Amino acid sequence: MRRLAIIFLAVAAGVGLLAPPAGASGHVTTSAHPSADGAAQLAPVDVVQVSGLIDEILIDEITQSIRQAGDHGSQALILQINSGGAVVSRDRMAVLLGRLHDSPIPIGIWVGPSGAALTGLPAQLLAAADATGMAPGTSIGKYGTPLTVEGVTVDFGAATDAMRTETLGFQDARTRGALKLQTTDEGVPAIKNMVLAMDGLQARGRTLDTVSESLTDVGGTQNNATLVRFFKLSLINQLLHTVSSPAVAYLLFIIGMALLIFEFFTAGVGVAGVVGGVCLVLACYGLAALPLNGWALAAIVVAFVAFSIDVQVGIPRLWTGVGLVLFAGGSWLLFRDVLGASLRPSWITLIAGVGGIMLTFIVGMPSMVRTRFATPTVGREWMIGELGVALAEISPEGIAQVSGGRWRARTNRATPLKAGEALRVVAIDGVTLEVEPVEGAAKDYREMRKKSHADDTVTGDTVTGDTATGDTATAGGTSV
Repeated sequence: MRRLAIIFLAVAAGVGLLAPPAGASGHVTTSAHPSADGAAQLAPVDVVQVSGLIDEILIDEITQSIRQAGDHGSQALILQINSGGAVVSRDRMAVLLGRLHDSPIPIGIWVGPSGAALTGLPAQLLAAADATGMAPGTSIGKYGTPLTVEGVTVDFGAATDAMRTETLGFQDARTRGALKLQTTDEGVPAIKNMVLAMDGLQARGRTLDTVSESLTDVGGTQNNATLVRFFKLSLINQLLHTVSSPAVAYLLFIIGMALLIFEFFTAGVGVAGVVGGVCLVLACYGLAALPLNGWALAAIVVAFVAFSIDVQVGIPRLWTGVGLVLFAGGSWLLFRDVLGASLRPSWITLIAGVGGIMLTFIVGMPSMVRTRFATPTVGREWMIGELGVALAEISPEGIAQVSGGRWRARTNRATPLKAGEALRVVAIDGVTLEVEPVEGAAKDYREMRKKSHADDTVTGDTVTGDTATGDTATAGGTSV
């Protein structure tokens, strides 16, 4: 219990250090400087970077950004999105879609940079935006059944039906009229181009003015984008959003479980126990935010129990094989897929996870146990009676040094041992030594010693029963 309490306190302290200070919004802002004089005279455009599966953290971030953009006098808000789906319910996505539709300032959505995608339920956010653009090499679609939001029609022109079940690249989306910005064949390669393309857009009672002219060194003029302010998640929200991704949550969970098992079979509470506890706490947060197959998670937990059985003896046996089968199956089927996105970990993640656990419990942990407890459990009776010293307080458990080795030790609660105090081994329980103080040990069953036979013959003085000739003693202690 004391070990678990120490790990819990360490985890709580680590989470506390990561938490933002009281009253902080957790919204980090960086500003891009205008490229020429005069551009800063225009009202700024806010850009929010949205990356990864849409979860509660990103929904709150987008909602907060809409409110702050309106309060701070921004011309428009652009969502820079790269998302393969959502892990929240359809109702929550409908709420987000409604908030984009009801925004007091114009909303733009840019799918970029190159290689990005906007698929699954989040693709329907394009329908509520006033301006939509894509970078070359990006894709959109597979939005499924339209969300029901008052005032919002999920309409992508001629591409509406196709986008329900398939994805479209930039050229197809542009040709079929799925985008709301008229662009060249080059698309919108960067966020600056998106800002420039929105110049003159009339939406929500406003006309956007996002371009200013400035003189060049040769006397000509050039167009410059207005000031752009970039918003991104705070440190703590970035951490929580990251651990909510399937691959990270899965790896953190198995690493945390493996480290705690390692710590359990070693003496004391060290770095492995603290790191394992932190990993497990973060993994549990991430797994709670993802759609799971509960039975698959239970199979992984049972697999670690099976591994632990064989770790005790230091030899991979039947239980290790059972654990590997359960672990591999649970890993493959841990997550349920959502519309437009497969949450199943990639092959690289699965190979790293399953392969790492195989090496750990077939090679690593058995070697550690055999090294740590090189003397087998059976046949250590010679240690009973050996003297040693307490390396740390033993009350009732701790660490002792006996016969040149460090051992997990346990003593009677009535006779705790302080660090540096001498002790004697009185029994062995598995890999734990039962010890007692050399002076002042508790009088219990462990201290029972064999009594001499009632009739012993001693050379020189003969003792018979309770009487003796010459020097005579009785059992009651009366001498004659």
